[in-house]
Amino acid sequence: MNITSAIFEVSAPHLDSCPEETLPEFAFIGRSNVGKSSLLNVLAGKKGLAKVSATPGFTKLINFFIMNKTWRLVDLPGYGYAHVARENKAKFNDAVNDYLENRPNLFCVFVLIDSRLTPQKIDLEFVQWLGTQEAQFVLVFTKTDKLTKAHLQKNIEAFTQSLTEIGENVPEVFTSSAVTKNGVSDLLNFIGETLKASA
Repeated sequence: MNITSAIFEVSAPHLDSCPEETLPEFAFIGRSNVGKSSLLNVLAGKKGLAKVSATPGFTKLINFFIMNKTWRLVDLPGYGYAHVARENKAKFNDAVNDYLENRPNLFCVFVLIDSRLTPQKIDLEFVQWLGTQEAQFVLVFTKTDKLTKAHLQKNIEAFTQSLTEIGENVPEVFTSSAVTKNGVSDLLNFIGETLKASA
């Protein structure tokens, strides 16, 4: 898939203010400082589409972008610096919770994981919670340019093993780098194939 247009649509503070459910949506979420904004800009081929900040947890609203006039890319707030949510809910704000639980046109959630780190409890908890929802999701290990292939493979295997140990099915896994653009075409092709399959 080639991105020919990427247009900011709206920032929504809660589910009721999200755009009409007319287009398929692909949402991106991750622990704060996972490199989400940088990856979204590379995916869209548009520098500055998503705001990149040195301050973790910069994204506070649900940001919608219309891609190729046919689907939406959704930038969700990170869950590392949000308040601790109610029992049995991951650590992110209520708007994100409502969106992930109740958005009927959400086709897939891309959960971004920092490939440099050993399995983080907050990531495992979020994936475990997401597994109880209806939405399809995949894992995307970011910042792969920062470590060797062997180290990357070791960290991915450790994460997927941790998921298995808590009784969670392991979803499809992707790798990416906003610096080298590794994995960008794989992610776009996955979105393209998902759209084709639903047509």
